[in-house]
Amino acid sequence: MKDLGRVHVESFLEMMSAERGAAVNTLQSYERDLDDLRSFLHGRSIRLTEAASGDLGAYLGSLSAQGFKPSSQARRLAAMRQFYKFLYAEGLRTDDPTSILDAPKKGRSLPKTMGVNEVTKLLTQAETEAADPAAGQLYRMRMLALLELLYATGMRVSELVSLPARVLDQEGRFLMIRGKGNKERLVPLSQSAIAALKAYGRMLAAENAASKQPQDSPWLFPAASKEGYLPRQVFARDLKTLAIRAGLTPSMISPHVMRHAFASHLLANGADLRVVQELLGHQDISTTQIYTHVLEERLLQLVHTHHPLAKQAKKHE
Repeated sequence: MKDLGRVHVESFLEMMSAERGAAVNTLQSYERDLDDLRSFLHGRSIRLTEAASGDLGAYLGSLSAQGFKPSSQARRLAAMRQFYKFLYAEGLRTDDPTSILDAPKKGRSLPKTMGVNEVTKLLTQAETEAADPAAGQLYRMRMLALLELLYATGMRVSELVSLPARVLDQEGRFLMIRGKGNKERLVPLSQSAIAALKAYGRMLAAENAASKQPQDSPWLFPAASKEGYLPRQVFARDLKTLAIRAGLTPSMISPHVMRHAFASHLLANGADLRVVQELLGHQDISTTQIYTHVLEERLLQLVHTHHPLAKQAKKHE
């Protein structure tokens, strides 16, 4: 009998895209993970659609033996669960073999972040370079706009680079972001982000007008890529080279680290965890709770500063 596993994977991915609004990166991740599972099962002469709980458990065990981190194993399990739930819902299976599988235990790791001074250095370097009228100024102004938007909003890098060009036409201090699952959220912009965005927009329009073949791109950060906008890998690379010029350690800086800096700095200055959850676009508050350590530090400082007993202790020092 022919193995229809690949066909069912394609049907599953189409469903995730059409009905769930899954992002391209998510779909590609699911596809890679399921292809890897299918290859593992093929080595055991088991069809993807007929795998039992024990087969899937053996696959997770093999990942652990290969040194995969618990977080990577958990991602593979999530893909498997979505796929087998799809097969069950479509009547292609009478059971869900993932229902009794336990998620791998993973330690609570704190995200890398940047201090306010480091962010300031990075933005200052980008601002200085953007003001240079030499050739290539548009690209330097683009970097400044990217950084200002990223630090002002905490956007995911995929959300940032794929912003539509119509953003330049809007008025006001708020930006509508389309995130995971096509869900929209409203985030405020800083004055410096608005200024950098408008300056970049003016130069982009001027260069397009001066070109013999004016571009009519729907993207805010157009590029000669498959998608038509700036690849997130290119932005990440350029960010590291900017960090070097700013005298910072490039390995400690990335678009995702700046997203963490946005959240950490907000919380450290009194923001509510639920507000930060909304701004980051986290569906579940548990995802935002990785920043609880920032709240704990802030609360400790508040107690030491404002509690009556703490004030008395300072008087006797």
